Amino acid sequence: MVARLKDKGLLGELAAEFAGTFILILIGVGVVAQVVAGGYGNHDSIAWAWGFGVILGVYTAGKITGGHLNPAVTFANAIFSGFPWRKVLPYSLAQIAGAFAAALIVRWNYTEVLAKLDPGHTIKSQFVFSTLPGNGTQPVSMWGGLRDQIIGTAILLFLVYAVTDARNTAPLSNLAPVVVGFIVVAIGMAWGTDAGYAINPARDLGPRLASFITGYGTAFRDQYGDLYFWVPIVGPLIGAVLGAWLYKFLVGQFLPAAEPAAPIDGTPSAEPTLEGAADR
Repeated sequence: MVARLKDKGLLGELAAEFAGTFILILIGVGVVAQVVAGGYGNHDSIAWAWGFGVILGVYTAGKITGGHLNPAVTFANAIFSGFPWRKVLPYSLAQIAGAFAAALIVRWNYTEVLAKLDPGHTIKSQFVFSTLPGNGTQPVSMWGGLRDQIIGTAILLFLVYAVTDARNTAPLSNLAPVVVGFIVVAIGMAWGTDAGYAINPARDLGPRLASFITGYGTAFRDQYGDLYFWVPIVGPLIGAVLGAWLYKFLVGQFLPAAEPAAPIDGTPSAEPTLEGAADR
């Protein structure tokens, strides 16, 4: 089986997606732990660090896969950009595994300060690892969180497609991860109140699983006691399709035909090639 994966290059792709998502979560969940449990920094620290996590994660995986780092992005690319359907589940599992492994390291490193903040490992510090409606404090319901995740991920995919489509005013491919990181910063600064802007099933499910096996018995529920874990999975999948479709409908279909690809490594292609980035 391993030889078969190597022959097809899939093993390397899965390793790259694991590594890229691992970097994303090390920085993203790490900064939330530092701000919430350690008391250093604020919301802006969180928004900027998640953006930097996206940039560095995409650079990590970009040469091999384009840096999806997000099952919702992978799913949308299969629908709209010709990404092979047979790779959607393996990519998604690699992304979730990378997020899970990184969250375990964050949990281990911040053991003492998390225990001081919240000895019972309750909702009070659960949102260090996974999202909650209204971040556990605002009057937002599970369904409000779902609405937020659909909208937030639609914004993400719309803009990712816009800045990685060479027929549009796309940056050179080696700068695209930086621009996508800024997109995530903007979403975090404007769309973080209602559901913590997960906008990425791997970003939420991987750390949620890590917190559950390390003492957070309510990890799959929100502050109301409702099963909430599915919201940051289903919402981003719906939002990703909506955002990609809106870009194709409102902008993509009106752009001029692509010029023949120049034989220079790093030149953007006609369709979005940073197939993912996101985020968080």
